[in-house]
Amino acid sequence: MPKGHFAVYVGEAEKKRYVVPISLLKHPSFQNLLRQAEEEFGFNHTMGALTIPCSEEAFIDLTCNLQQIS
Repeated sequence: MPKGHFAVYVGEAEKKRYVVPISLLKHPSFQNLLRQAEEEFGFNHTMGALTIPCSEEAFIDLTCNLQQIS
């Protein structure tokens, strides 16, 4: 994994792994996703990485928009 990045699993039925820059953590929209993940999954992630409870399409849209802002 590249330095300054972390892995998350995203998807509703089937989970897909994404590697995203740590800089996304500062954005309120991404922080909201993290709060949703905590509410839904707690801190025990069976996949071995953070699991984000949203569709892949919504996640890709959000991360692309946030990376353009950074």
